[in-house]
Amino acid sequence: MDIASLLPGRLGFGTAPLGNMFRAIPDDEARATVEAAWDHGIRYYDTAPFYGAGLAETRLGEVLAGKPRDSYVLSTKVGRVILDEHETVTPDFGEKGGLFEHGNPNKIVHEWTADATERSIEDSLKRLGTDRLDIVWVHDIAQDFHGDQWLQKFEEARTGAFRVLTRLRDEGVIKAWGLGVNKTEPIELTLALDEPRPDGFLLAGRYTLLDHEHALQRLLPAALEQGVDMVVGGPYSSGILAGGTHFEYQEAPAEIVERVGRLKSLAQRHGVSIKAAALQFSLAHPATAAVIPGATRPSRIAEDTAALDEEIPEAFWTELRAANLVSPAAPLPHGA
Repeated sequence: MDIASLLPGRLGFGTAPLGNMFRAIPDDEARATVEAAWDHGIRYYDTAPFYGAGLAETRLGEVLAGKPRDSYVLSTKVGRVILDEHETVTPDFGEKGGLFEHGNPNKIVHEWTADATERSIEDSLKRLGTDRLDIVWVHDIAQDFHGDQWLQKFEEARTGAFRVLTRLRDEGVIKAWGLGVNKTEPIELTLALDEPRPDGFLLAGRYTLLDHEHALQRLLPAALEQGVDMVVGGPYSSGILAGGTHFEYQEAPAEIVERVGRLKSLAQRHGVSIKAAALQFSLAHPATAAVIPGATRPSRIAEDTAALDEEIPEAFWTELRAANLVSPAAPLPHGA
């Protein structure tokens, strides 16, 4: 199914922060944030077992349990099975070490086989308290977690998760599937396959105001050619574009801080919020079906919805291009 036609709007809610990413979030704050997303009309929710070892799924499910199931779209991911036993050593998350150190203490098994995929889906349904999933993404079969071993993980997923999800889609159990990754290469590789055919992709952090050159070279032209939609995750580049200090899930380096300073200065001159610029830039590419920023405070949801509707003058985009703060190949709002 075409992802864009499946999604109920261009703004969704990414729940990675609800897994206690970077900090321990009180349960009532997490609940209030999801409720705020609902109250502001957001009807697409994305989650994953990896986010706090099941914590984000549980928190999201507790709120959505009180909503009509046919009124929202839900996606989660496969590739991590959460065990009942607790972790006794610090887990190795590659470049994302320490990301969910405040999450549940459960041990996580990283596996993309057919059996693990089916178990992952069953466990997610229980944590979410629902009887069905709309979209399932194959999670993190990329270099940032697996280094030089990532192609082996990709092959495990190709012969395991890809086939299971294709069957579930064909049987009508799920509506769509694809990859959910932080790197472009796994998606490029998938698009080059004769089969199986995914319905779309969730690309996190790679089509933002700060990082989009690489995606524009091969990935997005190929996606357009094949008519495959992208959901853009992490449009604020781990928070640095929304007033935070993280880029790529770590403290932002000096050159990124300097670039963000230039972006903010230009935005201020035109009376534009940096959040609005970030969201509307990611949405301007014709391959983008939706953006799914995350949040841990209800007030952030109001900011996100306002940013989507904010009127940004064409002169801002023109100057952004002239200042070489965006790629010459990047489509901009108003055709700037």
